[in-house]
Amino acid sequence: MSALPPETGLRLILGSASPRRRDLLAQIGLVPHEVRPPEIDETPARGELPRAYARRIALEKARAVSLDEGEVLLCADTTVALGRRIMGKPADAAEAARFLHLLSGRRHTVITAVAVRRGDRLWQREVETAVKMKRLSNPEVNAYLATGDWQGKAGGYAIQGPAGAFIPWINGSFTGVVGLPLAEAAGLLTAAGYPAYGENA
Repeated sequence: MSALPPETGLRLILGSASPRRRDLLAQIGLVPHEVRPPEIDETPARGELPRAYARRIALEKARAVSLDEGEVLLCADTTVALGRRIMGKPADAAEAARFLHLLSGRRHTVITAVAVRRGDRLWQREVETAVKMKRLSNPEVNAYLATGDWQGKAGGYAIQGPAGAFIPWINGSFTGVVGLPLAEAAGLLTAAGYPAYGENA
């Protein structure tokens, strides 16, 4: 979709309750005018592939938030994929442990889809990052689970937390793995007429 000209006075709405996404936006000088987390069903469709799932959820989030004139909405969805398997947020420590043992010693993909909406216009993009997790011992998994850092994290871990010690290598966007690929998000906001590096803040 074509870009809109820059416009001052627009208000940035973050369609996410994630403190990580707020922190990432702050890195480029953006403070949301308001946070409006949408409530949608994030259950994957039968046979849905990870990239298509992340794109669909980001777009559904963007469409679920009510906007006033002069507001620009930013939504995102982060999905961990092991091959064709979608690894969402674990329901409990047992599922988090299962995810970590599956990822142990293997490469996986983290997909973050970003959607920006202004009025009835949408801009959207997905960013894929390859991530290698070292081989984990049972004591390492148990110690990590005890931190509680796995809660609410796709795939059962967060690269910016204690699990960063498990990740020797990535190829792609670090901020995308954290939850919001900043270069791409800034580009989408700019396309929607919202100057992306703090000029509108």
